[in-house]
Amino acid sequence: MTMPPDIAIRLQRAAFNRALASADLDAIAPLLTPGAILVAGTDSGVISGRKAQLLAWKREFAATVRAVYTRTPDSIILSPVEPIAFEHGAWSSVTTGDDTPLASGNYTAKWREVGGRWVIEAELFLTLA
Repeated sequence: MTMPPDIAIRLQRAAFNRALASADLDAIAPLLTPGAILVAGTDSGVISGRKAQLLAWKREFAATVRAVYTRTPDSIILSPVEPIAFEHGAWSSVTTGDDTPLASGNYTAKWREVGGRWVIEAELFLTLA
């Protein structure tokens, strides 16, 4: 029995959140397409490509005071004509150790099913707090 796409995407998102919390680059890599794009929430900086994102996360994970980001999906919208989906939700970040809130907002992610797995093509963040 095949897993419903919205459940598969939610499971992939949970895996991504765990990888961010544990600073696991090897777990992040297979969740991104080679050309994945991230648009940051505050400065709208664009990080283009899996390699560039992994380098950015590596720098982030090495910081003395590290932020842990969590994305919480509110909705998953599946395309009826292509193996793609939009995820909408809320994101937040806290410092490791004491969980001091740093920033939060909304996000949208575009997913694509490739080889039977859902992977992120793009993420767009809006900082609200």
